[in-house]
Amino acid sequence: MALLSLIYDSACAGYEAPFHPESPVRVLATAGYLQAQRQDALWTQPVIASEVDLLRVHTPAHLRRLHQPRDFDADTPYYEGIEMHARRAAGGALVAVDEALRGHAAFSLSRPPGHHATADRAMGFCYLNSIAIAARYALEHGCARVAIWDFDAHHGNGTEAVVANDGRIRFASVHQYPGYPGTGTSNLANVSNWPIPPMSDPDTHVRAVRDALEGLLAFDPELLLVSAGFDAFAGDPITQMTLERHHFEQFGTWLAGLRIPVAAVLEGGYSRELPVLVASFLNGWAPPANKVGCAG
Repeated sequence: MALLSLIYDSACAGYEAPFHPESPVRVLATAGYLQAQRQDALWTQPVIASEVDLLRVHTPAHLRRLHQPRDFDADTPYYEGIEMHARRAAGGALVAVDEALRGHAAFSLSRPPGHHATADRAMGFCYLNSIAIAARYALEHGCARVAIWDFDAHHGNGTEAVVANDGRIRFASVHQYPGYPGTGTSNLANVSNWPIPPMSDPDTHVRAVRDALEGLLAFDPELLLVSAGFDAFAGDPITQMTLERHHFEQFGTWLAGLRIPVAAVLEGGYSRELPVLVASFLNGWAPPANKVGCAG
């Protein structure tokens, strides 16, 4: 059984905007819940991603723009210090890669999320694309093939834009459509999209998530990265999907059965149930030590 490695720094709660769904409580509440529930986990600090790491994905102009005190769009405000917060989130993804390659089940609990950020644009609550930065980091450090499995309720448009036509990477996104950002309806050579209509039957949705994963595994990746968004939950306030807690646990169970390293990062998830949803996913992936061998 893989040791659960949780990458977290409470400093990621150091920015907020009134009434914005991407709020500090998302990670603070989740971290508190996991600290109580998963005392078997190894807690690790993120690093601050270097400019070299960032420039494998983002343009120099984009990195300069992160310092300019004006909003990026209506959903993506400028916050003082947001560049450093985003670099910490990206660094958490890098530590997750390192932990996964050591054989751990590695999950970066951080914010801001990243999968909407393109090479030259912050959008959709995202400033730097942590999962794409992690993928390019892994390729730079010995992995020949990397897969990215994105089950967030929103299309990972930024990730797609970054990795499109990179033959070393396969990307699959299962997401609500119609829905923000209005993309993700067609496939590319190394990208598969799985648009799911709002209020779809959860079994249909889960089958798509499974099929997306199976397609990535057919690529024979040396590392699987997961954009773990929990906003496809039936109670999420900004989407119209129907998944329940046990579905996310099932996603984790699929990871537990793999023989390749896996690293995951938190993307979306805006309901008050986020701590329980994350814990369910992690319990499926890396069951608590005191549950091993129990009947039930």
